[in-house]
Amino acid sequence: METTSTANEQTGRGAMWELERNLDQPMDAEAGRLKNMYREKTYPTLVLLQLAFQSLGVVFGDLGTSPLYVFYNIFPREIEDTEQVIGALSLIIYSLTLIPLVKYVFIVLRANDNGQGGTFALYSLLCRHAKINTIPNQHRTDEELTTYSRHTYDEKSLAAKIKRWLEGHQIRKNVILILVLFGTCMAVGDGILTPAISVLSATGGIQVEEPRMKNDVVVIVSVVILIGLFSMQHFGTDKVSWLFAPIVFIWFILIGILGAVNISKYDQSVLKAFNPIYVYRYFKRGKTSWASLGGIMLSITGTEALFADLSYFPVQAIQIAFTVVVFPCLLLQYTGQAAYIAQNKNHVSHAFYHSLPDSVLWPSFIVATAAAVVASQATISMTYSIIKQALALGCFPRVRIIHTSKKYLGQIYSPDINWILLIFCIAVTAGFKNQSQIANAYGTAVIMVMLVTTFLMIPIMLLVWRSHWTLVILFTALSLLVEIPYFTAVVRKIDQGGWVPLVFAVAFLIIMYVWHYGTLKRYEFEMHSKVSMAWILGLGPSLGLVRVPGVGLVYTELASGVPHIFSHFITNLPAIHSTLVFVCVKYLPVYTVPADERFLVKRIGPKNFHMFRCVARYGYKDVHKKDDDFEQMLFNSLMLFVRLESMMEEYTDSDEYSTLELNQQAGNANQTINGISTGSNMDLSYTSHDSIIQVQSPNHMGNSQVVSSGQMYQTVGDEIAFLNACRDAGVVHILGNTIIRARRDSGFIKKIAINYMYAFLRKICRENSAIFNVPHESLLNVGQVFYV
Repeated sequence: METTSTANEQTGRGAMWELERNLDQPMDAEAGRLKNMYREKTYPTLVLLQLAFQSLGVVFGDLGTSPLYVFYNIFPREIEDTEQVIGALSLIIYSLTLIPLVKYVFIVLRANDNGQGGTFALYSLLCRHAKINTIPNQHRTDEELTTYSRHTYDEKSLAAKIKRWLEGHQIRKNVILILVLFGTCMAVGDGILTPAISVLSATGGIQVEEPRMKNDVVVIVSVVILIGLFSMQHFGTDKVSWLFAPIVFIWFILIGILGAVNISKYDQSVLKAFNPIYVYRYFKRGKTSWASLGGIMLSITGTEALFADLSYFPVQAIQIAFTVVVFPCLLLQYTGQAAYIAQNKNHVSHAFYHSLPDSVLWPSFIVATAAAVVASQATISMTYSIIKQALALGCFPRVRIIHTSKKYLGQIYSPDINWILLIFCIAVTAGFKNQSQIANAYGTAVIMVMLVTTFLMIPIMLLVWRSHWTLVILFTALSLLVEIPYFTAVVRKIDQGGWVPLVFAVAFLIIMYVWHYGTLKRYEFEMHSKVSMAWILGLGPSLGLVRVPGVGLVYTELASGVPHIFSHFITNLPAIHSTLVFVCVKYLPVYTVPADERFLVKRIGPKNFHMFRCVARYGYKDVHKKDDDFEQMLFNSLMLFVRLESMMEEYTDSDEYSTLELNQQAGNANQTINGISTGSNMDLSYTSHDSIIQVQSPNHMGNSQVVSSGQMYQTVGDEIAFLNACRDAGVVHILGNTIIRARRDSGFIKKIAINYMYAFLRKICRENSAIFNVPHESLLNVGQVFYV
């Protein structure tokens, strides 16, 4: 003991630090148990082929409709000779090979978060492996979740050094956050531009059959289709999604066969494009070739959907679909179009439709339009998911999220976002009226998202995969070798439509960052102004007020401590409910929290205070249930806690009190405890057999029967009966309506951001009561103002 005391004095750490260290041991065993918790399921061959077929309708629609507009945007003016067409085709072939096939299908798809893909999936992986989340609301018990898979590192390893470097300064955390938000904003821009260019390009086939038809008619038809598409979103895709895969499959087979026919019919010399020497010859032609890269890049648009729409299909299914169907059919179609253009250099505009035999023109037009609608639907659904993930991480104003399918968790609909997307899509389609400028905007959005993915893959490979640094450098160099030239090409077309996604991105980025900044400041205020347990205990069991029958659910940002809103409430009202539950609904950097691991319950103060805390944990794909369901789950957890607590000896009245993680197995009468965090006066261990084993219990604080001024429980049944009576008397939801303002000495930018922008966003976004589905008749708002 003397040695320990001396060591503590030398390090400036006291007995409390030693106690905390003993209570919070490194979770190496748990990390080893949870490591690689998600493993790719093994499917029978027939099932895997079926999933590969279904993935065509969800993942590849955008990539498959690119042949409608690629060559027109590569050659908006006249074509000099056939070798120019061969060079462009060679670039298309190797772009498809290096980016979608090699980078995404065989590398990036492996960087999934328990089967989830996209920018926020990468960010959630990083947040679990390094403490870079800017809102520090996580607790060590969260790391015990089944879906919270992570690694531990040797202190001298490169991964550990990278981890410490990322955690070392707030600026680095903010840089990663801004990078993720920027990629997200560009993906939202993709959701706006994909429907516009896909539908406009597909309907452009009308002009092939009717050359005298004005372009305005095509635009009007496109706008009508877009209005119909967005108007049907509230029905969800579940009812019509069974059509998606057959439509896209027919489309790929159609373009593959037509491409093969055109190769044999027109000019087989274009097959020389498979020789990469023609890429070099193409660039030797001068600045015109470099400028055409923006059009060539459109051949790989939709590649990011391979990753973003990963959630419903195993990686193997997507790999099979791409390598067996998508990749060869696209190569055949692009080669066939090049063969037709080489012989008909004046028909580059709508080259796909011009190359069709007359007998299949209208059937192809119908299939192309249907495929464009499917491709648009996929990107629209992806946008909803992206917004939902941003909202869960506190990076987007509160909008309504509706589940459109009971079968598929990820099929959601947001009416607010839907109509915003519709307005922007119509504005882009009617404003530009042609493919060329929309394509420039589309290319800018696509290449930006790809670059963000490349940069985020660097820490993923180092921290999550623990790859050797040479492999990381090789992946980054090869990716940038292809993407940087495309980036420089689209930058040159900023004034020709490329500015559109940048405007969208900047606007959304400002909104998202300001909202996140305001959310962070509110959380910091809650943390710094929380009420001490000593003050609560000093009030006595009645809290110095009249305790009226009923249950008060006090919503708070805090997962520990008593929120300031509570003291504000009881100092302004003479009565409080006989049972109080502080409810913290928080989102974690995991894709989902299993229902049986969702709730953490603990008691605040002695039993006769009737105060509890409930932490409801959600992943970024989870949606808060309806109020009745949430209340039922909360009270079930509370009742189970009371029963389990009766098995234990007395607990401490400090702020570090007993914590029970409650597992509620649906349809199973046996309920277990997953984790127990104890105070300093007792040591508890647990087994997997529905029992709590008391290992040691020294210095009991007295009889576990607590006698209060107005309540004494002889049995656990008495307390459960009391809680049921309180619930029957009524449940009131108490929400804080906190308004933040910038201090007078704050800078000009901060005042604009907080006093005007954040305040405006708070005013137009949905209230917490709407997000939590709280009925108005049982809602009580408590207002307060604080300065940051």
